[in-house]
Amino acid sequence: MSDFTVHQSPSSNESHSASSPPVSRDSLDRGQSGTNQSGTNQSDQQQSDAGQSGDGEVHDLRSVLDRVEAAAKDESKVSIGDVMDRLGKHSFAPMLLLPGLIMVAPVIGDIPGVPVMMGLIVILGSVQVVMKRDHFWIPGWLENRKVNSSKVSKTIGWLRKPARFLDRWSKERYTYLVDHAGIYVIAAVCIVIAAATPVMEVVPMSANVAGAAITAFGLAILARDGLIAMLAIAFSLLTAGLLIYQWI
Repeated sequence: MSDFTVHQSPSSNESHSASSPPVSRDSLDRGQSGTNQSGTNQSDQQQSDAGQSGDGEVHDLRSVLDRVEAAAKDESKVSIGDVMDRLGKHSFAPMLLLPGLIMVAPVIGDIPGVPVMMGLIVILGSVQVVMKRDHFWIPGWLENRKVNSSKVSKTIGWLRKPARFLDRWSKERYTYLVDHAGIYVIAAVCIVIAAATPVMEVVPMSANVAGAAITAFGLAILARDGLIAMLAIAFSLLTAGLLIYQWI
């Protein structure tokens, strides 16, 4: 049997090297940067899709508004249950933010009966926090209450600018005020505020101030910001002052 030996031509290697220019470090870095940027864009798109679909938890006021607006775009009228499904029923913060934002807004919050309805949601959520429930329940008749989507969209537009400011300003600080016992204190204060909503129907601006307090409590829990919780207590005292002044 004869032996076969394959000889590689040196000229072949040289021609291949000549035809393939050297790859610089800069080009490698640019390629890696482009890949990372593409991955970041995909991640941002996934987060945006999650915000629209209601997957995951809300992480700031703007994401709350995004989900409420997404729910309102589906039909000519949107129900409270639809919005709560978007926000999630496993966290106390959305149970405060939704009614709080509605009460503080000038378009929907001034409709007679709305503050009382939102107060009922706050009471239900706060009581269930005290009971340590991990999933919030709302009665069907309340979940099925609907409002025109056009009014919701108008309200969302009005809230966008203050939401951006609050999201930039809020941060994690004084967390002991919003952890453990602090949550139960917030729940108790919210129950007191919400129980007074029937009186607020006849006291100008009181429901809006109460809505600001409830919204601040929700944001404090969401951002774990104890300073905002203290501001919420100040709004609560202001609400009490308005009611007392009206009836003296």
